[in-house]
Amino acid sequence: MTPDAEVLFGFNPVLAVLSDPARPVESLWIVTGPHGNRMREVERLASERGIRPKFVERVVVDRLAGGATHQGVALRVGARVQPTWDDLLARLDGVVDPVLLLLDGIEDPRNLGAIIRSAEAFGVEAVILPRDRSAPLSGVAVKASAGAAERVDVIRVTNLARAMRELKAYGVRVIGLDGDAGTMLAGESWHGAVALVLGGEGRGLRRLTREHCDTVVAIPMVGGVGSLNVATAAGIALYEVRRRRAGESARDG
Repeated sequence: MTPDAEVLFGFNPVLAVLSDPARPVESLWIVTGPHGNRMREVERLASERGIRPKFVERVVVDRLAGGATHQGVALRVGARVQPTWDDLLARLDGVVDPVLLLLDGIEDPRNLGAIIRSAEAFGVEAVILPRDRSAPLSGVAVKASAGAAERVDVIRVTNLARAMRELKAYGVRVIGLDGDAGTMLAGESWHGAVALVLGGEGRGLRRLTREHCDTVVAIPMVGGVGSLNVATAAGIALYEVRRRRAGESARDG
């Protein structure tokens, strides 16, 4: 096993990797037994790349996936090379009105994966999170992303507050999401380059992170539910950003 190799599992992550010729695959395991169309697609892509699957008992893939749901397939792949923070800053000038997503201490890999899935669905340029006190981009996170983690840039920074200051110097408006904010999500303008900041599970935005936001907005809620899961909140917020931008473009046109 080469350094930094990782095990991914589940149809969407495995199909995403096999569809990317730049990702070197070390091993592919398939549970022995009758297979449906999606598994046959895995086998077809593997064959096209000259990869010979290892057909094994389910207990083998159970162990590789650490007990997580794996849908009968797993592979070992070299770690994806992510852009650096400097790479992202260098390309911002070439991107029209980018949307960035900053995560302040997301610790559950399933939440991280679900957020990355929404990030791809709504056209986020990159997901940025601190190196410490953040969930790893593990097989669990990649599976929860439904393969989106293979296509969305996930950039780790040493200091999130410093990254927010640098983004503002590049003309990016930094907008936090917090249930206690007085301004509602729909009341904010989302034109231009923006970075949406979400806090970690339970605690929300940390004080220092909130202080570095240009403004903070909330999702309007009714009923007895006091808060939303952070991944759910991310999906709602990113949809609203995309919806508002589409409306502004239609008016400008």
